[in-house]
Amino acid sequence: MSSGPDPRHDRPIFVLGCPRSGTTLLQLMLHSHSRIAIPAETKFLIPAYSRRCEFGDLRERENRRALAEWITAGKTTKFHALGLDAGEIVDEIVAGPPTLGSAIGIVFRAYARRHGKPRWGDKRPSYFRHVGTLLRLFPDAQFVHLVRDGRDCVASLMEMPWYDKDLHHAVSAWREAIDRGRRLAERLGPDTYYEMQYERLVADPADELTRLCGFLGEDFDPAMARPEGLAKRTVPPRKKWHGRTHDSVTTSRIGSWAERLDSWEISLAEAAFGERLAEYGYEPSGLPKPPASQLARFTKTSTHRRMAQRKAALRERWKQHHEPNPVECLLAAQSTVTPTM
Repeated sequence: MSSGPDPRHDRPIFVLGCPRSGTTLLQLMLHSHSRIAIPAETKFLIPAYSRRCEFGDLRERENRRALAEWITAGKTTKFHALGLDAGEIVDEIVAGPPTLGSAIGIVFRAYARRHGKPRWGDKRPSYFRHVGTLLRLFPDAQFVHLVRDGRDCVASLMEMPWYDKDLHHAVSAWREAIDRGRRLAERLGPDTYYEMQYERLVADPADELTRLCGFLGEDFDPAMARPEGLAKRTVPPRKKWHGRTHDSVTTSRIGSWAERLDSWEISLAEAAFGERLAEYGYEPSGLPKPPASQLARFTKTSTHRRMAQRKAALRERWKQHHEPNPVECLLAAQSTVTPTM
């Protein structure tokens, strides 16, 4: 028996990975846990951080109110999907600590409270690019990186109605997620960063989720391995790209890239991924290497993306010198459970 509450249980959980790597399935599995609440993508955390200088000094109540109203009423934030009372959240943020992390933490804490759970998290594939930001806001956070065969991710991305880029960008996205993940694993260590593979997760959900719960400091909840019931209630039918979450966990999509991608697309992806596929145990197709002209085009796209990311990093450093407040969450505890005296 534990002698007291484990502080690990209060740590925010962030799910990340290349788009179409199964992060929605993992989010549903985690949300099925009796102690963890993780909503669908809310899309206000990084935009709020990017705009933090616009809200002014958060020691001023009216500035906290402006931030709170932007979170709760902004057309792009998807706050409405959380099922929370906007007025109550605004009041709570205005009365809370004067930092951006505190305001964001109040929203997610309220979401967890609504579900009767003591711990919260958030999911967005692109968070793999923003781990530094998330750690500035929540220094005690834990990160779960879901990795899937890059060829399956690329094939799925190219079929998405919302994906407006080409194959070269899709290939770059997976490679970037893998490379960032390696650096994060080295920098953050096994208490903060955890990597798991989609193929193993769907092949043996209970075993993989038990390991994940060990990392999170939680007991395994069998409901996690049966997320389809939750998906039917929470994943809207209009999001057809998440339709398979309504069914039992299955391995049927593993390796489907072989039928969904053309030979030249497979060759280009494998050449760009290099040893990364083999290091995760993904078998090569055996196709010949792509023409040099195709590789040159991919290299051009990859270089442009890298340059854009460097420019964004420079802008971020400038903002850090000009931000009006510290950003770290100052809530006494992320837990929604009132401690007994």
